[in-house]
Amino acid sequence: MQSLHRIDEPFARSARGFALWQLGFRPFYLLASIFAALSISLWALQFSGLLQHAYLAGPIWHAHEMVFGFTLAVIVGFLFTAGRNWTNQATPTGASLAALAALWIVARVLVVTPFAWAAAAANVAFPLAAAIALAIPFVKSGNRRNDFFVGVLVLMSFAAAGVHLSQLGVIDAPPWAGVQLALDLVLFIMSVMAGRVIPSFTNNGVPGARAARNPVVERVALGSIVVLLSADAIHLHGVVVIVIAASAAAFHATRWLLWQPWKTGKVPLVWVLHLAYAWIPIHLALRALSEFDLVPASAATHALTVGAIGGLVIGMMTRTARGHTARLLRADRVEVAAYLLIALAAVVRVGGPLVLPAQTIGAVLLSAALWSCGFALYAIRYWPILTRPRLDGRPG
Repeated sequence: MQSLHRIDEPFARSARGFALWQLGFRPFYLLASIFAALSISLWALQFSGLLQHAYLAGPIWHAHEMVFGFTLAVIVGFLFTAGRNWTNQATPTGASLAALAALWIVARVLVVTPFAWAAAAANVAFPLAAAIALAIPFVKSGNRRNDFFVGVLVLMSFAAAGVHLSQLGVIDAPPWAGVQLALDLVLFIMSVMAGRVIPSFTNNGVPGARAARNPVVERVALGSIVVLLSADAIHLHGVVVIVIAASAAAFHATRWLLWQPWKTGKVPLVWVLHLAYAWIPIHLALRALSEFDLVPASAATHALTVGAIGGLVIGMMTRTARGHTARLLRADRVEVAAYLLIALAAVVRVGGPLVLPAQTIGAVLLSAALWSCGFALYAIRYWPILTRPRLDGRPG
């Protein structure tokens, strides 16, 4: 049987030209994967005491860049791409898309310079500019179902403002409050999109899977994230958060089981999404336990960021990039290797410090290496895919 590369090869030879600015997923997936590979390596050096940074330093730099840098880039790239399908209207391409990518890059650079106010302005402006760019096709099409994504991007801008205004001493609040709000918003986006795509991808890719969506479970699972977000926004702690997080964990675990994850083992493009989503109830359970002081809060945070965000990002970036460049929806060995590296990074980062607290630094460094290698593989593998035209000659 021919390999995936040979199936694509005759078409790839005919795909000439430069297409990076033809649709949102192209520059932002590429930038996010390169940034993920490089920035985590920088953070590992900083965590071990070998590197210092300027305006944003230490854990707040790491958290800020993973949320407002890496994760937000993927979200914007995905929404610009999906938004065109949802509305049949143009989303940013060409010069406007390049300008947004440039703003994202400037924001990444400024946070490690002494120019604090410029860094704040750029990081607040990027999600707000993306929200405006997304709102234009939504308004033109009369599409109301997905309007909340515009609102979420606006709230991400407010969360970024909270981090920077706190860091600059303008408001009396911890910078972590803005990061936590942003993480809850990302959790909500992931929960919404996972419910839309994972069951359908499962049923389309795994014959006889019968992944199901229960309307009551769907509403309660998503509602529980909104309640948790609201609790975090007003800085609640203790019993209230324990009840909310534990209940949400149960609802999301039930949702995941209805999707029949155990039937997906032979289809990497599907099992990677199920494996990543499993980290969401784990994250919520760990949040409840952290309120009891039974586990460190960082375990819950990294279950979400490395496990859920990392896994869903690598899975969706491969699937959507393949689909929108007219390639086969089948993961090859390089992509499976990237999936496994990110999955192992999550296990090591969350489980290592819990099992062997004395080896936390070693676990962080190993997890960082696994994460960086996983996203470096994606960047290398997908550079030609993201920068060249579709194989079928269509725009996008």
